[in-house]
Amino acid sequence: MVRQQQGLSRPKRLMAGGLTSGTASPRESLTKLPRRAKETKMPEKSTVEKAQEDLREGKSPSTAAGEFVHEEIEHVREGKHGARSPQQAIAIGLSKARRAGIPLKPPRRGSASSSTRKRAARDYRRGRTSSGRKPSRRRSLRREPHSSASQSALSRQGHRAAGRRSRANRSAAARRGASTRRAHRARRRR
Repeated sequence: MVRQQQGLSRPKRLMAGGLTSGTASPRESLTKLPRRAKETKMPEKSTVEKAQEDLREGKSPSTAAGEFVHEEIEHVREGKHGARSPQQAIAIGLSKARRAGIPLKPPRRGSASSSTRKRAARDYRRGRTSSGRKPSRRRSLRREPHSSASQSALSRQGHRAAGRRSRANRSAAARRGASTRRAHRARRRR
C-alpha cells in the first residue's frame, strides 16, 4: 500500500533466460542474471566434438568418454580444481560424458557401490541438460590436491585397473581396439 502511494513500481522478477519483467534495458537485465547462470561450466566444445567423432568412427562409448576424462585430468593439472585421487578425476570425466549425451551405461551391479551406480544412472538420464556445478562443490574441489593427475598417479591407477581384469578380458579389448584402428585407417586411405 505504502509502495503504491509513493509511486514505486513492483519489484522486478527474474524470468526464464535471465530477463526481468517490467521496464528494464537489455544491459540492466544482463546484470541481473542469477549467479549460477553466469558460472555454468560445460565441457569444452572441442571435447564434445572429439567424442562425437569417436562415436561416428564406430568406437565404443567408453573410448568417446575418454575425451572427457582427458579434459578433466588437464583441468586438475592446470589448477582449475583438484582431485583427491586419479579415480576421482576419472569419475568426474565419466560423469561429464554421460551428462553430455555420450551413451555410456552406468556400471553393473557388483562392479560399483549402489550410490555410485545411482549417480551414474542419474547422469545418464540427464543427457544434455547439464546445469553445471554448484559453487560450493567447485570451491571444495579447488582445495583438493593437483598431484592426483600426475603421470605416476595415473600410471599406478592404470596398472591397478588392468590387474583387476582377466588376461582374456585384456586381450579381447586389445583385439577390439586393433580392429577399429584398422577400419579407421582403411577409411582414411579412401
